[in-house]
Amino acid sequence: MRLGFSIRIYGRSNLPSHGEYRGEHGSDLGMNLAYLRDILYYLRDNAIHMYRLHSGLVPCVADPARSILEEQIKDYALELETVGDLARRSDVRLSFHPYSAVVLNGLNEDQVLRSVAHLEAQATMFEAMGLGPEAVIVLHVGGVYDNPLASRERFIRRYEALPAAIRRRLVLENDDHRFSHADVRAIHRACGIPLVFDALHHLVHNPEGVPMREALEYATSTWPAKVVPKVHFSSPRTEMRTLEGSSRIKVPTWTEHSDFVNPFDFMAFMSLAAGMIFDVMLESKARDLALLKLREDLCRFSPDLARQIG
Repeated sequence: MRLGFSIRIYGRSNLPSHGEYRGEHGSDLGMNLAYLRDILYYLRDNAIHMYRLHSGLVPCVADPARSILEEQIKDYALELETVGDLARRSDVRLSFHPYSAVVLNGLNEDQVLRSVAHLEAQATMFEAMGLGPEAVIVLHVGGVYDNPLASRERFIRRYEALPAAIRRRLVLENDDHRFSHADVRAIHRACGIPLVFDALHHLVHNPEGVPMREALEYATSTWPAKVVPKVHFSSPRTEMRTLEGSSRIKVPTWTEHSDFVNPFDFMAFMSLAAGMIFDVMLESKARDLALLKLREDLCRFSPDLARQIG
């Protein structure tokens, strides 16, 4: 089982996830690949084998003709191949999780066209890096728009209309207040998209009362036979805070991710998942530091699980 984290590096200074934006065409691909190369070296040095890329890594997603992106991919073909080879040799599983504005079931056709262009650009990057089917793009269903069933059906219809190169990278995650595991299960049955199980989202939004083990088993069973499923895990933020510029106290909402992972919650989750095979993306605000701390905690409190994670 691989553990991963998303985007930002705290354990080493001067490791940005992507370059600065330069107008509507985003950041420079060559600079972004240099940053990614250095991040991959950091992951290798710390035996971290899964990482979520920042969507800003891919430039030119606003280019409807894709001409600028295609030009940069051609210009940096060797760098893309080299970085992809480094990820494979380091056994680092890469993924994207696009911005919330990237939706397939939107009512605004222009937004949907931009979303498809964004997904196509990310899929093209993975192909140019020579990455296999484990390099996925995680999506949410999108908005409810006052009609959850119609919104689900609109997602299915637009997913089925996507080019195969995009569909083979897309996976669908249950969310924390709109579309539950039961909802994404229904979408999978209709169109076959694999499901990412998010444990915290299931705890806070499971109106159908699907047992967690059942939901986890179902989600992981939707993946292709030779692709290891991917699961999201996080602990809810529990501490009270004062609002910026105010003395008002903000109480927890339970949907917020904590800075670090509660090791006892993680141990209980893995006990519930006994016998199942999947990789775990940790969604914690401390990013790589949360992953390293969890490994340290497991060595103390659950050595057998620590050895399983490696």
